[in-house]
Amino acid sequence: MGKEGIKVVAQNKKARHDYFIEETMEAGIVLTGTEIKSIRRGRVNLKDSYARIRDGEAFVLNMHISEYEQGNRYNHDPLRERKLLLHRAEIHRLIGQTKIHGLTLVPLRLYLKGGFCKIEIGIAKGKKNYDKRESLKQKDAKREMERALRERNR
Repeated sequence: MGKEGIKVVAQNKKARHDYFIEETMEAGIVLTGTEIKSIRRGRVNLKDSYARIRDGEAFVLNMHISEYEQGNRYNHDPLRERKLLLHRAEIHRLIGQTKIHGLTLVPLRLYLKGGFCKIEIGIAKGKKNYDKRESLKQKDAKREMERALRERNR
């Protein structure tokens, strides 16, 4: 458990590599009983997932939650689309961001907070290949500087 009783279950590291994250927001998620049990065991993959807004409602698609072992016939479909719980004003703002500015909605992390499952959604703009190379160079340079400072302080 981290700060404020938050336990991060899954992170989408590929999203931060492939996109510039402009803004993030927290949303609840509608789950079935076997899904939440599987999430609590950490059997979630956000790698290729994305969010869409359809008919004034937000959904997360392609998020893989493995079947619960003891779920027998009550188990869920691992890749079903799941509804996100957002306020109407937040949904309208997301519609404006995605339609007008051409941004996409990407799930960044899934976590448990106060007994509830929450998902952090990022409003993202895609990176080109040269942007990805540039951010890797910056990350390597930062790592080298920190390593040199650590060696110097010894």
